[in-house]
Amino acid sequence: MTQTELDRLVAQIGEEILARVAPAGAAPKKGEGLNLPDQVCPGCTQRCPQTCASNTKQIISAGANRVSASEKLTKIDPAIAALIDHTILKPEATREDVIKVCREARQYGFASVCVNPYWVPLVQRELAGSKVLVCTVVGFPLGATSTDAKVCETENALRAGAQEIDMVINVGALRSGDTEAVRNDISGVVRAAHRGGAIVKVILETALLDDTQKTVACQLAKAAGADFVKTSTGFSTAGATAHDIALMRAAVGPGMGVKASGGIRTLQDLQTMTAAGATRIGASASVKIVEATAA
Repeated sequence: MTQTELDRLVAQIGEEILARVAPAGAAPKKGEGLNLPDQVCPGCTQRCPQTCASNTKQIISAGANRVSASEKLTKIDPAIAALIDHTILKPEATREDVIKVCREARQYGFASVCVNPYWVPLVQRELAGSKVLVCTVVGFPLGATSTDAKVCETENALRAGAQEIDMVINVGALRSGDTEAVRNDISGVVRAAHRGGAIVKVILETALLDDTQKTVACQLAKAAGADFVKTSTGFSTAGATAHDIALMRAAVGPGMGVKASGGIRTLQDLQTMTAAGATRIGASASVKIVEATAA
């Protein structure tokens, strides 16, 4: 048994003890713990996933006479978790790495799992039956592929199960002042994604732009019908800053999403970004961030 399997086993203990010590005929209380319907078995009374009656009964029937359970999941802030795209985009990521991220996303209730396009079918299978969305990247990480290539990537990702598309703008075209090309590039992806019921987050790569260019990029993304603007790929010279988030929020107004991504590693980082106007966070340190809410 792997450490991950052991961790999951430890997290699935407790319900049998509650049932055994309850008065005869007493009904279990409904809605204890996380109360996440997508993480419980059919007919369950919606206790936390770490106190699953079915799994615990199997442990008891196998011979255990004492079990223990962690309270960590019941203490985290689910509102914080719901802001986060749990991200694994490093090129050396293995199948096991991606599966681990998917299991963490289900466990903590993150908004989505964001992966490179190759892994979308695997993520779709791993997240089936949960509320966690499948997110992938297009034109990543440079943004310098053709619009046709980005549209094709988007359509392929949608067929594989993607529900959110994070596309990189053509940074060079923007810096050259070719705003029409940038808008058309975004529009092509947005049309393809929206036809498939997916949303689009437009990655500006803010580290490569001045404030005027960032503002123009936001306005172009909004005009093209995108759902979010996003700071960074995480592969350039710098990531998200509170200054850039505030600038982007001012540029798109209150009705459009703003995603902070790149270098967000702590709960304080997340809080700084949301205070500046971010409504979604991209992070690979997601578990560390949400567990800090239980401290």
